[in-house]
Amino acid sequence: MAYPSLQIVTAGLVLLSGFCIHKILQIGRRPDDLPPGPPTIPILGNLHLIPERDAHLQFQKWAQEYGPVYSLMLGTKTMIVLSSDKAIKDVMDKKSAITSDRVDMYIGQTIASGGLRILMMKYGQTWRMVRRIMHELLNVKAAQAFEPYQILENQQMMYEILTDPDNFVQHVRRYSNSLMTTTTFGYRVPNGQDPHFKELFETLEQFLVLAGTGLAALLDYLPILQWLPTWMLSIKRRAQENHRKEKVLYRYHWDKAKAGVLSSENSILSFSVGLVREQKKHGFNDDFAAYITGTLLEAGTDTTANTLIWFLCAMLLFPKVQERAKSELDRVVGTERMPLPEDEPNLHYIRGCVKESLRWMSTTVTGAMPHALLQEDYYMGFRLPKGAALMNNVYTIHRDPDRYPRPHEFDPDRFKDDRQSSYDAAVNSDVSQRDHFSFGAGRRICPGMHVADRNLFLGISRLLWAFEFKRPLDDKGEEIVPDPSKASQGFLIHPLPFEAVIVPRDSKRAGIIRYDWENAKMNKLDLETLQWKHSPGDT
Repeated sequence: MAYPSLQIVTAGLVLLSGFCIHKILQIGRRPDDLPPGPPTIPILGNLHLIPERDAHLQFQKWAQEYGPVYSLMLGTKTMIVLSSDKAIKDVMDKKSAITSDRVDMYIGQTIASGGLRILMMKYGQTWRMVRRIMHELLNVKAAQAFEPYQILENQQMMYEILTDPDNFVQHVRRYSNSLMTTTTFGYRVPNGQDPHFKELFETLEQFLVLAGTGLAALLDYLPILQWLPTWMLSIKRRAQENHRKEKVLYRYHWDKAKAGVLSSENSILSFSVGLVREQKKHGFNDDFAAYITGTLLEAGTDTTANTLIWFLCAMLLFPKVQERAKSELDRVVGTERMPLPEDEPNLHYIRGCVKESLRWMSTTVTGAMPHALLQEDYYMGFRLPKGAALMNNVYTIHRDPDRYPRPHEFDPDRFKDDRQSSYDAAVNSDVSQRDHFSFGAGRRICPGMHVADRNLFLGISRLLWAFEFKRPLDDKGEEIVPDPSKASQGFLIHPLPFEAVIVPRDSKRAGIIRYDWENAKMNKLDLETLQWKHSPGDT
């Protein structure tokens, strides 16, 4: 038998090595038919250009340079960044059948969520089942049924801010968290010292940090690195530990709610009542049910609280808005009672404050989680590859001066002629009439926006009706002005701690706040546990 000569073998190995090196160096390179974007380098593509902090500002700069649709090459993956209202409508809304998938998130979903987090779940039969359940249990009718919960939690928040104004952030967070535990599980969080309340914010903050780090992205975009042993990846160990804590927390809430529903000891109207019924129908396990409810808990708590805290920051920066809002409230509502949900149609400027709070500094500055393409498509003459991530570049759209003149100003008058709810605006066929993009787009749009709209209206209208928000003074007697550019990092952002002087507008309003809360406690709550005595419909 004849064998190839050493020279032939050597030549073959050289050619093979060259071919392999050539292929490796193609990783990260932008194909000519993709949307434009910043220059790439081999293997990393554009990964090295994405900053660890305030990435939304870099995404805005690239949009200004490369246009409303541009691409980023991230290792082996591609991201298409949609930075205009039209692009969002055309790609995410009109083509939602093929643009509603999720990219693989090794740290965020596989490790830190055990594959159970609905927000990051791939598009398919399981996700569609959960989505249908959420729509049925969080529709407009459900949002109206939850109104007594919203009013009571607001009454407590107003009392807490009146009596302890320095800790306003904690009171706002308790308000939003208790709203979500009541509407989701049927029981309240009566005080900010509740260990489960604290643990939720701790585990969620840690999750957002872990899932949003550059190393987590590197493991997604260069999957070969996922094979590194755990001892070499501290982020993996931290994600596993956070998932363990989070799962225990979510199972605590779900198991407690389910036991109450099945034993009929807990007759309080909640999302879990319907989910127990759906679990019997579809047969999913308790871990999965716990993450369905946990997803609602974390999403509703953090986004509502962050939006209200951003709003309070804006009131210190734009005091004239306070005066306009208070004038409208005094004219429409008066001084004898706090605003009610039925006042909303007559409070146009307050409605504008709600919409502007969601636009001015959205807590989802980069659209929270990217969508992904289920199949290859074309837009504006460019190829959009199958599997490519699709980013809803919310901050850039919200800072578009053609769409929102003087975008850095907090101006509720932008929406003076807008009578739409967030949902109505999102599904409007004319995207120029959409108010904001904070709730997402397409089939992944936030299913709880009906509830969120009402929570925010009640919170903002009553805070403005009751209190003056003033800038504190430093040792020299000069005003301390908060800096809205200083924010937390990750998928969901909030302003870094700032000081505010919060005082009641007058003693009469302070008395109404005290009376409403004491009256609610006496008539609606068990005074020992501060839980609802009965479901609101039964009282």
